[in-house]
Amino acid sequence: MNILILGSGVIGVTSAYYLAKQGHDVTVIDRQSSPAMETSRANAGQVSFGYSSPWAAPGVPFKAMKWLTQTHAPLKLSPKADTHQWAWMSQMLANCTESRYAVNKARMVRVSEYSRVCIDALREETGIQYEDRQQGTLQMFRTQQQMDSVAKDIEVLKQFDMDYELLDIDGCVAAEPALARVKEKFVGGLRLPADQTGDCFTFTNKLADICKEMGVQFKFETEIMTLEGNGGEITGVLTNKGLLKADHYVVAMGSFSRGLLKQVGINAPIYPVKGYSLTVPISNSEAAPVSTIMDETYKVAITRFDDRIRVAGTAELSGYNLDLLKQRRDTIAMVVSDVFPDGGNVDDAEFWTGLRPMTPDGTPIIGKTKFSNLSLNTGHGTLGWTMSCGSGRLLADLVSGNKPEIDAEGLDISRYQ
Repeated sequence: MNILILGSGVIGVTSAYYLAKQGHDVTVIDRQSSPAMETSRANAGQVSFGYSSPWAAPGVPFKAMKWLTQTHAPLKLSPKADTHQWAWMSQMLANCTESRYAVNKARMVRVSEYSRVCIDALREETGIQYEDRQQGTLQMFRTQQQMDSVAKDIEVLKQFDMDYELLDIDGCVAAEPALARVKEKFVGGLRLPADQTGDCFTFTNKLADICKEMGVQFKFETEIMTLEGNGGEITGVLTNKGLLKADHYVVAMGSFSRGLLKQVGINAPIYPVKGYSLTVPISNSEAAPVSTIMDETYKVAITRFDDRIRVAGTAELSGYNLDLLKQRRDTIAMVVSDVFPDGGNVDDAEFWTGLRPMTPDGTPIIGKTKFSNLSLNTGHGTLGWTMSCGSGRLLADLVSGNKPEIDAEGLDISRYQ
């Protein structure tokens, strides 16, 4: 089949890779000049299978109310005269129950654990390198209350047979030696040894090069304007360079998927949740992290690349606004300076923001639609790279009519109908 993929972020490129592996003629289009120029550009650098959990969880509404009054809070809300924003928040609140959390968590873990298998295989098959490390991640607790509350998370990890290590201060220092400099700032941590790290931008671009060698075509600086449909089929994609046609179409446009799909009567409840990152040059390697530390108090991730530290966090509900706000920079700069004070020069850091495509239940949207030749691979929130390879392989099997290696139940758009 001739397949047209809309979007060249990490989800679009991994989809292209697996579809091409299954023998399809694949073309990827994007308004940008090269792959991974939007949400995949400077994310947290985590491939965190163990952190695949919905934001919509019991207790979150109460926590959110407290966060709104804090200076260095994980969540910020900028209310808009936007019915979609309020409808999305209402849907998210409806998912903050024990029963919905259990269903959504199970779906997310199913995809992320499959993605772990797929990315390991991809790395072995292709030899791709992207400043990757397979050294686990450490969730750092600053208070005893956080340490005591982790029991629920551990029960979930046990349920899905995921490896973990509950560590005291010395155990954390053994995993991340630079923490010995700030031992008074934390009480312990939860380490997930199967988690991985790396530069998503590098990964996506190198995989795009591999795709090109496989025959995949990329059409950049191509503005996607509308989908055109006739009855139960999509007949083309109108762009600034004309009408493009294919046998099958895949929407992988992240936060911008919703607007495009709305044109053809598909209501995809995806909202752009704004996040920020700093990329800090390392000045003292021994005082920098060796993998990823997640500061539980501020929900900020600190990840080691070869000669840089990526610091990412905050969730801002402010629509499609891409302004770089100083107060958000101050929060993530404060966290990295507090945990790794001698690791890098924050004054020389690159400041970035991107829009994570969040669904109200946290689960991505993968699979068929009401149109026989239109599939979706979108809505991965903060876990786009974590779930990318598993999502791409699952999508390729579904499009090709192959039996998927995991259960696709509850993953397509029909769960919202």
